[in-house]
This record gives sequence, structure tokens and C-alpha cells, in this order.
Amino acid sequence: MLHVVRVSVKPDIISKQLLNDIERYLGIHSIYDIATVKVYYFCDVDTESLNRLVKTLIEPLNQQYSLNRPLVHDASRSIEIGYKSGVMNPEIASLHKMVQDLFLPAIPIIDSSHEYHFYGTPMDEEIKYIIHRLLMNETIEDVVEDKNILPSFVSFGPSVVFIPIRNLTDSELIDLSKNNMLFLSLDEMKEIQTYFIKEGREPRDAEIETIAQTWSEHCSHKTFKSSLSLQRMNKESLFSRLKKTALQYDTNIVSAFVDNAGAFKFYDGYALLAKAETHNSPSAIEPYGGASTGSGGVFRDIMGTGKGADVIASTDIFCFAPPTLSDEKVPPGCLHPRYLLRRVVAGVRDYGNRMGIPTLNGSVHFHNDFCAKPTVIVGAYGIAPIEDSIKRNPLVNDRIMLVGGRTGRDGIHGATFSSGSMTSKTISLNANAVQIGNPIEEKRMADALNAARDKKLIRTLTDCGAGGLSSAVGEMGAELGVYVSLENVPLKYEGLEPWEIWVSESQERMVCAIEPEKVDVFCQLCADYNVPVTNIGFFTGDQQLRVFYNDNVVCDIAMPFLHEGQPKKIIHAQQDEKRTISSSFYFVQQPTTSQEWKNIFNQMLSHVNICSKEPIVRQYDHMVQGANSLPPYGGMNGHGAQDAAVITPLLGKPYAAIIAHGVNPILNRLDPYYGSLWALVECIANVVSVGGNPHDIALLDNFIWPTPDEHFLWALDQAIEACIYGMNIFNIPFISGKDSLSSTYVYPDGNVLTIPPVLAISAIGKIPDVNKTVSSDIKKVGSQLVLVGSLDLNGMAGSVYYDVLGIDCVKQGRIPHVDCTAALSIFETIHKAIFKGIILSCHDISEGGLAVALAEMCFGNMIGASVDCTEIGECLDSILFNETAGCFIVEIPSHIDIEMVFKDVPFYYLGVTTDEHAIEIKHATQTVVSFSLEKLLIQWQRPMKEIFNS
Repeated sequence: MLHVVRVSVKPDIISKQLLNDIERYLGIHSIYDIATVKVYYFCDVDTESLNRLVKTLIEPLNQQYSLNRPLVHDASRSIEIGYKSGVMNPEIASLHKMVQDLFLPAIPIIDSSHEYHFYGTPMDEEIKYIIHRLLMNETIEDVVEDKNILPSFVSFGPSVVFIPIRNLTDSELIDLSKNNMLFLSLDEMKEIQTYFIKEGREPRDAEIETIAQTWSEHCSHKTFKSSLSLQRMNKESLFSRLKKTALQYDTNIVSAFVDNAGAFKFYDGYALLAKAETHNSPSAIEPYGGASTGSGGVFRDIMGTGKGADVIASTDIFCFAPPTLSDEKVPPGCLHPRYLLRRVVAGVRDYGNRMGIPTLNGSVHFHNDFCAKPTVIVGAYGIAPIEDSIKRNPLVNDRIMLVGGRTGRDGIHGATFSSGSMTSKTISLNANAVQIGNPIEEKRMADALNAARDKKLIRTLTDCGAGGLSSAVGEMGAELGVYVSLENVPLKYEGLEPWEIWVSESQERMVCAIEPEKVDVFCQLCADYNVPVTNIGFFTGDQQLRVFYNDNVVCDIAMPFLHEGQPKKIIHAQQDEKRTISSSFYFVQQPTTSQEWKNIFNQMLSHVNICSKEPIVRQYDHMVQGANSLPPYGGMNGHGAQDAAVITPLLGKPYAAIIAHGVNPILNRLDPYYGSLWALVECIANVVSVGGNPHDIALLDNFIWPTPDEHFLWALDQAIEACIYGMNIFNIPFISGKDSLSSTYVYPDGNVLTIPPVLAISAIGKIPDVNKTVSSDIKKVGSQLVLVGSLDLNGMAGSVYYDVLGIDCVKQGRIPHVDCTAALSIFETIHKAIFKGIILSCHDISEGGLAVALAEMCFGNMIGASVDCTEIGECLDSILFNETAGCFIVEIPSHIDIEMVFKDVPFYYLGVTTDEHAIEIKHATQTVVSFSLEKLLIQWQRPMKEIFNS
């Protein structure tokens, strides 16, 4: 018998937010109230057990419930939304655990869903529109039509299918790759064909899938590892050039480019671990699941480095189309950027918050060309003893232990699908590539694995990311060979084919290599932490990938072919002749009256790339773990934006880690070399602005490029050269990175939309004493304000100011050029001054320029400023809104001689801080304009409040 428990919460905040969204975003005003109800289904449970379940589920202080009857009776319209069959409902595991903890008999079917009850006079078409736009993601959810029928899975006998390939023509090989979503080239398909001709047999389905994911752009980074031909000159691969340069600066390197994350020397025998990943494709089709599992995956990258590490921080960098984009500009088959933004933020929020990992640093960038495929970068940072942070290899006869969640169909073809272009049909065709996360499962697993590491039970480990077991086991055993028994893999439901079990990317799973004599102790420890663990095989030493299901061969491939047999190629790059980088200055008529200046400044502060992101940040728990020393927004009123995060991960010790990043996609589109330098310098400047030592930094790279065609490859080569130049100037290394080279959308008519190339550079720094750090908010009235560094006033292209003026990017002149040699001296000077306590507050100049940086400094404590820009240059608008990276505004006590402090670097005395709640700007001895801080703050905070707080 089926039992239904319905629960409602008072006050019903979700319903109020939904009603607001329906009115504000959909323009529907026929509904005056909504009630939401959570529904739980239990099957074949006795009355006593059911009553105990209900008492455990319900909080009587703010919840009411009904059993086997409706909870809402008088609504005009009612609908129920639940997960589709085959999609993991994360609540189910918790419900089964609750049954177990209550010592109740096992319940065969448990499910949950949501009911939405509408009051008013909505029409059928309005209800359908609400369902499609706000309530349901069609990829993973559906309307529950029959409440008496729960999702079920038909169990078939697992089978292995052979795929005819040996006699296929070239066109048939391409069709096979396309139809099976392999995303392999003709050369790669022919290499596979040749291998199996030599084997004298056809490949099995799992073998084709294994090769496809191993050779995918996502997993093999084949573009980055290919030789490059540019203007009749052959160059080393992008990756080898970057890595070779990085390893020259190995003073602080523990591990670089060889494990799931990079490791950087900290203090007292510990290492800091860092990794940033992209989850663009999954987030484009299911933003909540895509973003949340992106965070979960990068957390496991930290957990799966060396012998395991504690995750201490999370970061996020997003690129979307503006949330105000009109519906008609959203490409067919794509989700609206407003929905994407809110759901991606919710995904990152929920995963980090529920695992107890603080999200401390990030940014959001907007450009119309992200309207189809967003860029979603999630980062994670960890700490572990140095001896446990170094990659180890398994030994022959070590056991392959699968730890964590169960395996289902979610995430199948994730690695290959992420290597292809998006179209209007992507959402419907690639539904199984979406994964659903369960952070509570991962939290238990993280605690268990760290305990196992401390007890010396783990030889090595890795996470089941892209490609699932195929990737994790295949890569871990690449040098040895493996024997795997898939029938031992715990499943979410029956009916999976062996190849699906093997390549599924279901979340919250990790693979450990455990010595045979330690298996029992390891299993007991996992049981103590309520973490499932299963022995699925062992490492053989025969260099063969052997996978079985109940003694039936599923996969039998030579490891050398799998990992080294991918055809090598030379990729060709060529500068686009239509794309010329201007060296000229584009003249702009600057404001002439005080009111015009106020109008421009208000538009700047409310621009989506400058406005406060506080409504996003406040959703993240940035104080959990008790190590955060510099919140993302500071000052007395908590509104002052900070440049970097500062944490003290060794509790009781003064040692601090600094986390920062730099990114500006539009600059990379206009000039990939200087745009990339800008991102690198901006990243380091953010570390330095809070007190970091510019010589104690390690970097991460994330290249999110539209496509690896010859013109974008030229831009990518330019970006790599900029990174190499930056490493050589600043003498600091990259220690980890990720490329994602497929961010295009193909319209039904064949036109292609490409994103602006994104190079996000992240940094991890260290300082011995957290007390030697500063924040960006102005501290005192009467302090001196100083601009440190030289603004490239002729480089205004790509600026927010030009965007506000509506200037065509083709006619913008050139972007700001950064003098890296001068920047290094500036960084060293700023660091020394902060260390000596001379600088009270510091803020680097980036998007929006000097004027925006000054306003953000004033917002923290609502202390005003009076500045005179006469000495800097003639064009006041260029002075105020130029975005040259590597320049700073600093607050210096009134008694300090700034000539002595900054004698070795360019600087300009700007003025003083005041007790007026205003920013006064002078030029050529005249007061040009005075801005009210209260009014500016309202403009700065308004855009994101309208999106998230309404």
C-alpha cells in the first residue's frame, strides 16, 4: 500500500518568492497567492512504523502535515513536480538512512516531490508557462500525473553489445562517433578501427565508451598537448611550454600538474592545495545540478590529491548574459540568464554550505555572448601534511576500493558531451549528462577518508569525475593494469548495462588503492563514518584493462593503447586578418556638467559588471570552519568589497593563506595577449592588496575558449605566451590548470555564437602573520589617499565606461597595457608598507577604474574623500575610469611622508579622507562634482538586490 505524507512550512517564504517571480519576471498577475507542499511517498510500511517516520520528519513548531489526504483543499489550480525516472533524488538516501536509524523494517519504495497550489484565475497557458520557466527543469523533472504511480525501473539482464567497426567506411566511422555521442575525430576513429582489426574482433560497447572518454578533449586535453604550427613556425605544445616554465620556479612547489590539484608549501610541514574546474556544459542545461556537482567535483579533486586533504575553502567565477536580457534574444533551447544565474548560485551555495566549506572568493561577469553557454568556474582549496600531498602510485595486488555514493545513469557521456558544441537540442539529447549532487554523502566520505589518511590506510586515491570508474580506475592503473568486477558496484536502481556502470559519472564516489592487509580496517573505518565501501577489483601488473560483469568480459584493452594510442597531431593557428589590435586612442567627449558626471557615475556603479554582488555572497556561509579573517564584504556596515580572502587554516596559528583571482573576458576578446596579462596582474594585485607577498604565490589557470579553430588557437597561443612572460617576470609558477575549449552555440540556421575567450587566473598566497594584513575599507578621517602606479590613460578599450557610453568595441582603440616589470616593484613596495603598518587600507584598480575603487573604499565605513586628479593627466574621464591593472589606492596616516614610502615607484597624491558622506572630485583646481555616498551606495546595490532579494 502507498502512503503519502504532505508537509507545509510556516511562514511560506518559498511561495512568496515564487509569486514575486511570476509577477516580476513572467508578467502574470492572475494569481494572488501560492501554497507549496512537500510530499513524501512510503510503500508497504506498517502503521506503527509510519507514525514514527512522520514524527521524525515533522517539526511541529513551524510545520503542519497530513497523512494520506490533501493538505490544501481550496486552491484554483494544483500541480505536482517530481524527478524523472532514472534521475537520482538526493533525499532518498537520507530517507532510507532515517528508516535504518529508527531500526524500522526496510521500506521498498520511497520518493518525494513538491506540490504547488495557485489561488486566483490563472489560465492553462499561464500555468504551463510558469511550470516551464520557474518550477521545472525538463531535463530532470516532470509533472506527476498519477500520484499512485511512483518511478520504477525495469530490470533487464545485463548485456554486452559488440559494435561493428572493422569494415566501416570513413563516413560511417564519423556517423558512429556522432550517433553514439563519442565526439571523436575521423583520425581517432580510424585509430580505434586499426586497433581492433589487429585484435581480430569487434569492440564491445564499454570499450568504445572507455576510449571515447579517455580521448575526449575534457580528459586528455589533446589541443593543449598537441604541437602547434603558427605562421610557418612549429612550436611546442601549449601545455609543455606552460609546465616547463612553471617548474623553473619550484621554490614553493610540492606538486604541480601531476595530480588532481596543485600543492604549494605552507608552514609547519603543511601544504596548501588548489584546483579550479569548469562545469559549463552541465550548468547550461541544468544550472542547479551542474553548478552544485561542479563544486562537489572540485572538492573531491582536493580530497583526491596525494593521500587526501581537508577542503578549507570554495570559490566561484561566473560569466552570464545580463539578467535583463530580453526573452527574444535567448537562443532556442537555452535557459534565460536570469534563471541560470539564480540557479547556479543556489547550486554552489547549497553544496558548500551543506558540506561546511566556506565560499570565500569569486566574481560574476556579464556579456551578451554568454546567452547560450555560461562559464561556470568553481574552485577549491585544501590543506594536508606535505608528505601526504605528493602523488603516489598503486602497487600490484593493491585492492581497488570504491567509496561513497551509488552508481546510476546520471552523468553518462558527461566527458564527451562537454567536448562538443551546444545546439537547440542539447538539453533534450544530453539529459543523462546531468548529475544530481548529495553534499551530505560527500561530507561523510570526506571525514572518513581524512581519518583513513591519518591512520596510514591509503596508498593513493582519486575521485570519480569525468568518465566515472572508467577514468578513475583506468588512470590510476595506467602503468599496472587492473581487474574489475562490476557486479560489486552498488547501484541506485536495477537495469543498468555494464557499460553504463563503467562510465557513469554519478557523484560522491572515490576510488582508493588499499594494501590487501589493510582492507578490513579500512572497511570498518568507513562503516564507523556511515560511508559505503566496496572492493571492486585489484591492480594486476599485466598492463591490461580488464573489466568483467559476472565473469562476462566487459572491457579488455591494452593500457598503452588506451593512454598513449591517441593519434598525435599538429594543430594550426593563424591570426584572423579581420581582427586587428588597435594602438590608437579613441576620443570621447567627456561630461561637462556636474549633473552629467553624476549620471555617468551612477550608470557605472549600477553596471552589472561593477555593481555589488553582496546578495549573492551573503547566501554563502563564509564563516564556517572558523578560519576566515577577511570576509568578502567588510567595514562597520559590511558593504565594503574586499580584493581577496584571508584565512588561517591551522587553528591557533597566525599563518594565513590568501585566495584571489583575476579575469576579464572582454579584454581577451579585444587583445588576447595584453588581456591575459591584465588577468594575471590583477590576480597578483588582489593578493598584494591585502598584504600578500608577491614572491610567495602560486597560480592556477582556467582557459575557457570558444573553439580550438585556427583563429581562436592563435588567441590561445597569445594567452599562453602572456602567462609565460608573467611567470618569468614575477618568478612564480602555475601549479594546476584546466582547459575547456568548447563554448559555442550553433543556431538552427547554422550561425555560430562564440563566447568571449575567458582566462581566469587564481592565486594561493601565504603570509606568516595574519595581523600583517589590511582590508579595503577606509579607516580614519584625515588620512592621505595615494594612487600607486601609472594608469595607461590611452588604453580605454574594453572598459565599463566605454560600454556605458555604448561605444562599438571594434572602434575602442586599445586595451590598457600593463608594465609587468614596473608592477613587480609596485607590488614589493605595497607589501613592505603593509607589513610595516604604514598602509591602513588598500584597494587595487580594476573594472570601473579609480572612481569605482574609491567609492568601494568609502562604502565600508561611509567615510568620505576629497581628491584632486590634476597631476595624473588632462582627461578626467580617462583618469577616473581607466582600468589599468597593477595600480592601487592606499590610505596612509596623515603624519607619514609618502615621498619616502613610494620613492622607488610612480605615485600621485590624491587627497584626504573626510567626515562628509561624499566623494568630492577636483581637477585643474576646480571642484568638478560631489557625489553623495548614500545615493551612490543605493545605485551600487540596486541591480543584484532586484534579482535576488525581490
